[in-house]
Parts: sequence; C-alpha cells; structure tokens
Amino acid sequence: MNESTTKANRANRWALWVIKGMVGIVVLILLALLGYILITGLPHISWHFLTSPSKEFGAGGGIVNELFNSIYILVITLVISCPLALGAGIYLSEFAKPSWLTSTVRTLIEVLSSLPSIVVGLFGYLVLVIKFQLDFSIISGAFALMFVNIPLLTRNTEEALTAVPHSQREAGWALGLSQWRTITKIILPAAVPGLVTGVILSAGRIFGEAAALIFTAGQSTPVISYSNWNPFSQTSFLNPMRPAETLAVHIWKLNTDGITPDADQISSGASAVLIIVILLIILLSRYLGNYCYRKMSGTK
Repeated sequence: MNESTTKANRANRWALWVIKGMVGIVVLILLALLGYILITGLPHISWHFLTSPSKEFGAGGGIVNELFNSIYILVITLVISCPLALGAGIYLSEFAKPSWLTSTVRTLIEVLSSLPSIVVGLFGYLVLVIKFQLDFSIISGAFALMFVNIPLLTRNTEEALTAVPHSQREAGWALGLSQWRTITKIILPAAVPGLVTGVILSAGRIFGEAAALIFTAGQSTPVISYSNWNPFSQTSFLNPMRPAETLAVHIWKLNTDGITPDADQISSGASAVLIIVILLIILLSRYLGNYCYRKMSGTK
C-alpha cells in the first residue's frame, strides 16, 4: 500500500468520525429536549387531566377541550388541503410542461411553504376573521392552516409522483391506457407510501401549530357539550363556527397571561401530551408508509 492510499484511508476515517460526532451531537440535543419535556410533564398527566376542561381562574384544570380542538382542526385542515394539494401535485408532475410559468409556480410554492406562521395568522385575521366575518372560529383556523399545509403537501405529492420510475408510465401507455388512467391505476398506487408519509408528517406540524391559530381560531373555548351532536348548535363540540383554543395555543397562553396558579404544571403536562401525540403521528407515518409499500410492491 503506497503513501497516497494510506493518507486517503486516514482522511476517510477522520471524516467518518467527524460525521459520526455531528450526528451524535444532533441526537443528544434531541434526546435532551424530548427527555426534559417528558420527564417534567409526565408526572402531571392523569386521567382527570386528560378528561377535564381547563379553568380560566383557579388551579386543577385539564386539557380535554384543547386536545379535542387540536384534533378537530387537524381533521378539517387535512380534508380541505389534501385534495387541493394532490391535484396540484399531479398537474405539476404529470401534465405541466417545462416553462417559465411552471418554474414560477414552483417558486411561489417554495415561498409560501417558507412563510412564517405568524404572517399566515395575521393574513387569516385580516381576511378570514375581519373581511369575511368568520370571527375567531375553528373554520378560520382550518383555512389559515390550509395556507401553511398546501404548499408542503403539493411539493411532497410532486416529489412522490416524480420518484415513480418512468418505465411504469411507459408500460401503461404500451397497454393502451390513457394518461389519466395510467396516473390513477399505476402511478398513484406506486406513490401511495410517499404520499401517506407526507400527509401524516404534515399532520404533525399542524397539530403543533400555534402562531397561525392565535389570530384565527382564538384563545378561548366556550362551554361546549360532548353529548350535543348538532353541529349548528352553539354549545355543540362539533360546531365549526365556535372559538377554539388548541393545545399549542393553550401552552403559550398559560405561560404569558400569569393568571393560572399552577400554569407550570399544566403547561408541562400539556407539552408532554403534545410531544407524545406528535411522536405517535410520526410512528404511524412510518408504519403506514411501510405497510403501503409492502402491499403495493408485494414484498414482505
């Protein structure tokens, strides 16, 4: 082995150790952050904490309303944004011809996906709450989060479809299928694992969103009944026109208003619940992505 080969091997080993060290630092930071939140929050989580409403004044409040509001807004946002993002992603991947227009559209999508959440919240407040008079409500928050979610899902859809080998498209055309049937019968099923992973990961971001909801969904929840299934009733938990304080907004509010005497305990428990739910969403995305891949590819 000559001297140049020895130096190259030594440089490779040093580079590998440096990269491993950087990865170790990132992992330690994440573990320290998650560990601190869970260690300080888990002792304050109980069945009473999860099933009791919060108290505006006094100690001992729970997070049932805030937890439900977060899930409810998440579902409405995904119902609105997923079809729009899927259509936009299919167009950009399969139909749009390379031109300055499509390049401009992709650039605009990148710009929208990088907008700060507080800017989206102020936009939603001016347009949805004031201009269209939707007031502070679940539907206002869902529409605001739609502007955050659509660019991310559109890019994910386009990338998932583009990752499907072109030979599969050619196989569909060789069988006499139209372009649309090739997309729906061949391309989309092959891209399902990536699409599912993208949707559920975006759901994790929506669930933890706060800034965009402060100015649209509101910072309080009226008295609601979980036995009232009439969505047009003012006291129904399904009413989309009522104000709704989400879990992330509740944590922010507890640490800024200075009213609740046990704010530290409630915010610690709520933060732990928030982290646990997001981790479950990520694990679910992994499982569903792998499951869909196995079903579509026929592998075990």
